[in-house]
Amino acid sequence: MSAKPGPMNLITDVAGLRVGCAKDETIKTGVTVLLGDAPFTAGVHVMGGAPGTRETDLLAPDKTVEQVDALVLSGGSAFGLDAASSVADGLRSLGRGFAVGDQRVPIVPGAILFDLLNGGDKTWDENPYKQLGQQALAAADTRFDLGTSGAGTGATTATLKGGLGSASLVLPSGHMIGALVAVNALGSATVGDGPHFWAAPFEIGTEFGGLGPAHHFPGILVPPTKLAQHANTTIGIVATDATLTQAQCTRLATAAHDGFARALLPSHTPMDGDLIFAAATGAKPLTDPLSDTLMLGHAAATCMARAIARAIFNATPAVDDTLPCWSDLPGS
Repeated sequence: MSAKPGPMNLITDVAGLRVGCAKDETIKTGVTVLLGDAPFTAGVHVMGGAPGTRETDLLAPDKTVEQVDALVLSGGSAFGLDAASSVADGLRSLGRGFAVGDQRVPIVPGAILFDLLNGGDKTWDENPYKQLGQQALAAADTRFDLGTSGAGTGATTATLKGGLGSASLVLPSGHMIGALVAVNALGSATVGDGPHFWAAPFEIGTEFGGLGPAHHFPGILVPPTKLAQHANTTIGIVATDATLTQAQCTRLATAAHDGFARALLPSHTPMDGDLIFAAATGAKPLTDPLSDTLMLGHAAATCMARAIARAIFNATPAVDDTLPCWSDLPGS
């Protein structure tokens, strides 16, 4: 497979998609919205044991509604589900949504991660996620910041600060695929105490440091504090310009979970709510359905692994952080 990223190396290399991010640095949290210029086909697959979601049941292949208007990733645990509601409100005001008589109902599935124990001030009087969702929708563009941004603002991993990551690939078939992820894992993205990423074999150029693979395996580190707090969950999206059915999107999301396993050790634990949405704009038909879908799934997993490492690589320090950034490590 040709290892060539898109021009921005972002999920928005898929034409017709935009990403908006908003954050509150005092609370240490944020929201990320994936918005389509038009409704897109979507699927979802959950492999973590503690998910928090909105409107995911309707993404099953046997359900009536096949297309959605936006997807939302948010911090805030259950409080963060309000972000998707505000995005739906905003889209309705724009005349977007599923037509029901003379009404429009925007379809906005969402997922949340737990970032309530990360050193931020959580003593709000009013749930802040509705406003953050509005701000993220308004900021939607083809370019956006990685690292301490959007839904990854307050994210953490076992040993380092987490973040928001993205990556893309151009397939030999000409299809584009991209990944977007907020990394808040119980596991670690790096090997032991060093700066080498588990995802290093999949790196293109120096997109997350160019250090290459580690030469030793120190065992799997799961700090007791992270385990006891249940303060985890990595949530992501893979997107393509291919023409896919809802069932094929579900399979794409399933395949993309391999990227979690390649980049985070351990992943898909009972204390993570690991979830991946898949989105297909339908701009480019499949020429060989069997081969093309196989390669799309493989590329989705590869993009996701790279996006996870890029999230950690781009994290930046802030006041009252509970963990260091990757850039603080010796040898980084």
